[in-house]
Amino acid sequence: MILFCHSFFLAQDAKQREKMKPYPPLSTLLAAALARREGHAVGLFDATFAEGPRAFAATLERLAPSAVVLMEDNFNFLTKMCTAVRRDSALEMVRAARAHGCRVAVNGPDSADHPGLYLDAGADAVVLGEGEDAVAETLRRWARGEGLETVPGLVLAGADGRPRPTSPRRVTHDLDALPPPAWDLVDVAAYRAAWTEAHGHFSWNIATSRGCPYACNWCAKPTFGRRYTVRSPGDVVAEMVRLKAEIAPDHLWFTDDILGLDVDWICDFADGVIAAGAAIPFSMQSRVNLMTERAVAALAAAGAREVWLGVETGSQKILDAMDKAATVEAARAATRVLKAHGIKACWFIQLGYPGELWEDLLATRDLIRGEAPDEVGVSVAYPLPGTVFHDRVAAQLGGQRNWKDTGDLAMLFQGTYDSAFYRKVRDVLHREVDTGRGDDAAWAALEAQAVLHRSPAPSVLAASV
Repeated sequence: MILFCHSFFLAQDAKQREKMKPYPPLSTLLAAALARREGHAVGLFDATFAEGPRAFAATLERLAPSAVVLMEDNFNFLTKMCTAVRRDSALEMVRAARAHGCRVAVNGPDSADHPGLYLDAGADAVVLGEGEDAVAETLRRWARGEGLETVPGLVLAGADGRPRPTSPRRVTHDLDALPPPAWDLVDVAAYRAAWTEAHGHFSWNIATSRGCPYACNWCAKPTFGRRYTVRSPGDVVAEMVRLKAEIAPDHLWFTDDILGLDVDWICDFADGVIAAGAAIPFSMQSRVNLMTERAVAALAAAGAREVWLGVETGSQKILDAMDKAATVEAARAATRVLKAHGIKACWFIQLGYPGELWEDLLATRDLIRGEAPDEVGVSVAYPLPGTVFHDRVAAQLGGQRNWKDTGDLAMLFQGTYDSAFYRKVRDVLHREVDTGRGDDAAWAALEAQAVLHRSPAPSVLAASV
């Protein structure tokens, strides 16, 4: 039996426990479904509601699998963050599997960035990229007693112990050919109970595409890259029909970086949803430049209730420095057209990008006040390996290169201000959005404190662009 697993333990992340919006590990379930289609008996250790890696060790004892595939959910943005606690859990799980005599394959952004850590812990192979096909081929080779040296898309330990990549693997283009996720492996009732108790409704995840063609210089794309590969509208609608029958969620979260890059695809999708009676209220992510009248009207017809936009900042200077290929005015227009169609406009805001000065923070505040997004998610610039941004600030990175958990909000390089100051800005922004009232006194206090929180040698990259 092949045991699939992931390393996100809700119990170890205070912020995510408070939010209580857990989703099943979509990548893990897709890989398990593909392995099952090839004839393997499969099982799942879903870490989400488990107390910690000791629960995984107990599952190893109970199931005695021949192989373990630690497949992180590459569709979940939390996976990209590669937090320290999650890495520690993953490495402990790899060591436990190796101690039980299992062969071990690992896939995820952190293992791709640091394959040596995972190979040293006992993994036989680190699987690069999206992973399902490479995992399937790896399992076939193990079943036949063959080596992995000629399997494309892996990193193996060389004769000298150093990580050695095999040849590159071509990406999956025909997403319709993949089997549906192995939903039957998941304790659906546990997810339903968590959601219903916390929010009064039950949400489930689904993906229509892989990748993002835009080149924001802080955005890591270790798994799907800058391509954009999309399922056919009909295949997505068919999955929604099955979801209604088999899972019965009240709401869907489309995990795509961009749902519907092409407006014709969005319109065909909406038509298919309506024709099949498959409508389920949903939330999604997109870009400000894609929220045209035609696209938003179709999304509303398909069931969109909430769209998250990467607005990032109210400063055009900072947007340009990010290579965002977006404008502040486009953010205003997108927000207004979404609201006109009864869809919540929600914004991702990023503080602390190099060169962001006090006046840029005020521009962000004023943009939020002026357009009144329904919700904001506030973070700080996070230098992820493999990005242009990471390379630019690498000389400033110290001992802490990852957040401890998703609520850390630590500045890992020297922005204009320190972590404590940006946390205060975040709190004021959230309070203003939540209450719908500006708090000029809080901003005056922040301005008075700003000089005390300035970094000794702040990066000024954006100012030099």
